[in-house]
Amino acid sequence: MNKLLVILTVLEIALLVAVLAIYLIAIGRRLGSITKILGKVAFGVRAVETQTSSVGPSVTKLNTSLREIEAALGPLAEKAKRATGG
Repeated sequence: MNKLLVILTVLEIALLVAVLAIYLIAIGRRLGSITKILGKVAFGVRAVETQTSSVGPSVTKLNTSLREIEAALGPLAEKAKRATGG
């Protein structure tokens, strides 16, 4: 009886190891495909970064121009209010 229990225990352990190996192989394959997809995403992000690198300086120049316009419009708005009697 003990011999049968030992054999069944060894078979159970072998089956457990085999199932774990199968799942680890499946997980490894999934991680490999995820790695490929993330590589493509990183390549796309770098392309977007390159194409939009000129946006920052342009926005700074635009903000400077808008501040000048705002400074000029303040007094003009006051004159328009006074001219309309407001």
